[in-house]
Amino acid sequence: MTVVNPNLPALREKAATLPLSPGVYLMRDRDGVVVYVGKSRKLKNRVTSYFVGSGHSVKTARMVSRVADFDYILCDGEMEALTLENVLIKKYSPKYNVKLKDAKSYPYIKIGRGEYPTLTVTRQREDDKGRYFGPYQSSATAHEALDAVKRVFSLPTCRRKFPEEIGRERPCIYDQMGRCVAPCRNGVSAEEYRALVKCAGWVLEGNVADTERELTAAMTSAAEREEYEIAAKYRDRIAALHRLSDRQKVVSDASVSRDVFALFENDLCGVFAVLNVRAGKLLNKNEYLFSAGEIAEGNDVTGLLLRYYSEIGDYPREVLTDFPLDPEDCAVLSELFSREAGRSVSVRTPKRGELRDLCEMAQANARQRADRYRAETAREEGTLVSLASLLGLEVLPERIEAYDISNLGAEHITASMAVFVNGKPKRSDYRTFKIRTTDGIDDYGAMREALTRRLAHIGDGSPSLGDAPDLILVDGGVGHVHAGKTALDKTGHPEIPLFGMIKDDFHKTRAMTDGESEISFAKKQEVYVLIYKIQEEAHRIAVSSVMRAKSRTLTRSSLEKIPGIGPAKAKRLLAAFGSLRALSDADEKTLAAVRGISARDAKTVAAYFAEKKAAGRKSGKKEDPT
Repeated sequence: MTVVNPNLPALREKAATLPLSPGVYLMRDRDGVVVYVGKSRKLKNRVTSYFVGSGHSVKTARMVSRVADFDYILCDGEMEALTLENVLIKKYSPKYNVKLKDAKSYPYIKIGRGEYPTLTVTRQREDDKGRYFGPYQSSATAHEALDAVKRVFSLPTCRRKFPEEIGRERPCIYDQMGRCVAPCRNGVSAEEYRALVKCAGWVLEGNVADTERELTAAMTSAAEREEYEIAAKYRDRIAALHRLSDRQKVVSDASVSRDVFALFENDLCGVFAVLNVRAGKLLNKNEYLFSAGEIAEGNDVTGLLLRYYSEIGDYPREVLTDFPLDPEDCAVLSELFSREAGRSVSVRTPKRGELRDLCEMAQANARQRADRYRAETAREEGTLVSLASLLGLEVLPERIEAYDISNLGAEHITASMAVFVNGKPKRSDYRTFKIRTTDGIDDYGAMREALTRRLAHIGDGSPSLGDAPDLILVDGGVGHVHAGKTALDKTGHPEIPLFGMIKDDFHKTRAMTDGESEISFAKKQEVYVLIYKIQEEAHRIAVSSVMRAKSRTLTRSSLEKIPGIGPAKAKRLLAAFGSLRALSDADEKTLAAVRGISARDAKTVAAYFAEKKAAGRKSGKKEDPT
């Protein structure tokens, strides 16, 4: 049903007063929340188009129905408007702007800073002057790439920190196998180590030629000094580099780095695909998935390109798009990217030849991802249909919430909430509830409390709890179901279906219950797999939360062994440093800067950890700070 916005006449009247100038506009709902940010060369024409006619996409029509007012900012030109749009989207995260999958969700390889830089896989891209490579399609892909460069350059695979831990422990088996340069035993100087890490960075960039030249020069130099064993190691690294390079697909001329973008949309989803080509070889690919019709405007596509590079920060020489861009947009993006990269970056849409073939390869990847999503959706929807039929549900259970109770004795009683949307876990909506009202161990009381607290949020607009679930599952039998239904009645939501997940003597999902009888899914393998996955996820969250709480308690207890440090001061110290290891490495001045910690306390704490470390070095063992 189409929703007519009663504010349209006033919005049209306001839009008619806008100038025909470049700028950025912010659409706001009745609560003043920014729901969309856009840019235009001619603000008046662009903003007016939202409030006249009816030929909008589903997404745009839905956004317009919520607009109560709008603001605008005039800009000196299109580049300023594009940049400002990106800044405002990051600031407000508007509901109706197309977003790349959260950058934190994608893995990167990071090369840190310092005397002995570390190479790690991370999902947090921070402004810490480290070098980031990626994003990679999956964690497995990132780890595979990292493992490959570590093998080529014999870099450490352990988590030891250098130079702090040099000589603290015996070298591991990788040193004996000749697969690690072993900084732990001073097997390599800091300068040599950084040179290897620099080469690893070149390989991750796709710059194999410079890497090979560097290694060859080092091998020749070692041979001239008659250090043949060292020369042999460089020879082996060059051979490993060749093997790694041979596995990468050659797709174009080695002289230019390129990113190739394609867009594919069908009735079910949209896919924004990118191929990263460095030194003529396909180094990485990513596909970003969107809802059907979400990428409806050219304005959104240019914004996507800008947000991609503002997150990645790795600008190639050429940016090629399979989809046509306005020539003025190409010029603005080229100028902006060139300014950010500190060198020329060209943005264009090839019409023929080798570059067009690359665009078609990106388009094929986007189409394949969309086909895979269709197949996955059909399979998951079929499973949900089977589940609905088995349980006698009136609607398809698109949002399923599962609850489990965990505890250690009478301590840290916790309820977990796992959320599955369309058959897939939605981890951003996961929650845990620390149980407050039960007297000792009372699973039924804990379940009632957790569900009562959760259901109280339905309709309050909160992002993860405001929507009502289509189905609630609780880990347990008849008693847990009755406890859950008591909470449903108490909060005024008796219509939400609730079932228990029953386990057998081996802790495996066996059947379900509505509180009256058991429901077997022995002949519904796909339903069993889904329920088992949901039940295990709820259990994992609950147990993990309890163990974290127990660990914090034990850590605070260990700090309380230090003279003058009680529960309150232990809690402050841990909150300030985040971990016991960081706390043990802090000096007196840093410790004394913590609120509530006196200079005397700081001296006592520092002395305690210094004594622990000295005892560890004397025994030849790595001393636990606790």
